[in-house]
Amino acid sequence: MNRSTRLTRSERTRRSGRNGRARGSAFVVRAAATLAAATMLTLTGAGAAHADLVRDYEYWLADYGFTTAWNTTKGEGVTVAVIDTGVNGNVAELRGAVVGGTDVSGLGTPDGQTPVGDDETHGTMVAGLLAGRGTGEGSGVIGTAPEADLLAVSVAFGQDTGAAKSNDDQIAEAVRWAVDNGADVINMSLTRNTPDWPESWDDAFMYAFEHDVVIVAAAGNRGSGTSQVGAPATIPGVLTVAGVDKDKNASLDASSQGISIAVAAPSEDLVGVLPDGSHVQWDGTSGAAPIVTGLVALIRSEYPDLDAANVINRLIETADPNGQTVPSALYGYGLIDPVAALESDVPHVDENPLGSLADWITLHRRAEVEAPDESSVDQPIVPMADPPLPRSDGALTLLPTQWTLAYITVPLSLVAGFGTLAALLGIGATRHTKRTVRIREQ
Repeated sequence: MNRSTRLTRSERTRRSGRNGRARGSAFVVRAAATLAAATMLTLTGAGAAHADLVRDYEYWLADYGFTTAWNTTKGEGVTVAVIDTGVNGNVAELRGAVVGGTDVSGLGTPDGQTPVGDDETHGTMVAGLLAGRGTGEGSGVIGTAPEADLLAVSVAFGQDTGAAKSNDDQIAEAVRWAVDNGADVINMSLTRNTPDWPESWDDAFMYAFEHDVVIVAAAGNRGSGTSQVGAPATIPGVLTVAGVDKDKNASLDASSQGISIAVAAPSEDLVGVLPDGSHVQWDGTSGAAPIVTGLVALIRSEYPDLDAANVINRLIETADPNGQTVPSALYGYGLIDPVAALESDVPHVDENPLGSLADWITLHRRAEVEAPDESSVDQPIVPMADPPLPRSDGALTLLPTQWTLAYITVPLSLVAGFGTLAALLGIGATRHTKRTVRIREQ
């Protein structure tokens, strides 16, 4: 879910670095709702310097205590399914991480590693934040659970992808496949953009919950049009992740707010690896979700006998409320705290603290089936009400865009010199805005 260009700013400049050295600069100009600017950073000099630059962008590793948590576990023995646009396990950071996969769209390859759909880079970026191995000591993108195993489940979203199955059917099949193939956790950085979901998802998600699988979903990004949290993040029992900025404040654009939020994690100034091995800086709860999914993997690794309900409870009970009464619509139960999640004494629970999908189905689906025939009874006269919101047409997308992910980035200029950082400004034509910062090694 790459966050669209901030709607509250027309220009943003980024200058930061250790020892006073510039790490890069980005100018993001929002000309209209259909235009976005992207910035490429070119670093000249030794490859080691480039590698340090990439790892330095992962501020959450130290700021949230992941590097300390790794003294306890790095996620070994846990299998995580990434239901997304495909994960290229051949990039340096993901070599050895992807142990299985499949394609449910009819467009990809049987191993789920060929990018498909309108946003082919998305799945690999998500996977890197979750279980990236890095490219050496202190270099490359490393995930929050760098020793967890990945299952790549490729899905193709968008209006005209040519997928053999509907978006909803792909998700239902993907969830079942992940469960049947040993997933302990499932990451879903995607949304229907509406809170409702099809009945086929009832069965698929119940299947996951009955097999003790934790499902993590991204909340969405207000800045790109996802004004409300949408399914699967609204499904009871799902661990929904909101986003915060580098100062741990709720993100205005790279997050959505709602009562189904469970926890919050970084969603701004993230770094990702693309299927071609290059790196980008990006925003969105599509990135916050795998950061949290990695923490779930750490908990499952350290406490292999804990069921899903108690894994979730351990995560939310140890979260930092960030000064809020919990649960809040901004942070849920709070900011994730990896060290506390692994080391604290947490009481046992008998049920998923995030709700029961089984109870929801009993209450809501049965009510739909057993609704009386209103034509057979006299109806009272009532004041005219606002028309109901339209139900979803089943279009499912990867955040941040609604209804389509298509975008074009057109390079305009590139100026490079020895020992300097050069910026490439591009204008993208899209239904929504998108910003990335590409880091290129030279």
